Order: sequence, then structure tokens, then C-alpha cells
Amino acid sequence: MLMHLSEDLRGYAYEIFVTKFDGWLVFGILAQLVFGARFILQWLESEKAGRSVIPLSFWFLSIAGGLMTLVYGLVRREPVLIFGQALSTGIYLRNVSLILKEKRRKPESDPGTDVVS
Repeated sequence: MLMHLSEDLRGYAYEIFVTKFDGWLVFGILAQLVFGARFILQWLESEKAGRSVIPLSFWFLSIAGGLMTLVYGLVRREPVLIFGQALSTGIYLRNVSLILKEKRRKPESDPGTDVVS
């Protein structure tokens, strides 16, 4: 039974990473890496500040990774990715809009801001 499962997993991995390998797969993986990098960035900025912060660059990585994943979903005709990333990217754009609007209202020296650039 374990041998059969091992062979099935090997065949599955081969199909996904070898048979279906093309430039779009590389692009999709890169999109996920960009998207995931935002959490590493957020964690590092929070450690540096000694509190939980969401830097503006987090939202830019969210937008870039979301748009890349949306393009990948459109090319691959994946409705789950298309729906999820179209909605999410709109929310990321709105967050950036709100942050920039708040920055214009507050002086740069205001220590009360929660956004670290």
C-alpha cells in the first residue's frame, strides 16, 4: 500500500512539475513568491519597531503579487484565482489609497501613525 501511494505521489509530482512545466508555471511560482514575501517583510518591520506594523511596502507587494497571480489565473483559466485575486487586489489598492490619504492629512513627524514606510 505504501509503495503504491509513493508511486502515485511521484506520478502526481511529475505531472505537475515536469509535464506541465512552462514559462507560465515559472511566472505563477514567482507570483506566489512575491505575494509571500510581504509577510516576511511585515515580520521584519514589526521586529524592528518592537510592535506589529504593516508597512506601506506590504501593500505594494500585495498588489504586485495579486496582479501577477491574477494574470496567471487568467492565462490558465482558473476561476478560483481570478475571482480571489481580482477582489483582493481591489482591496489592496483601496488600503494604499487610504494610507496615502491619511499621510497627506498628518504631518510626517506625527508619532501616532501606524504605517512604517
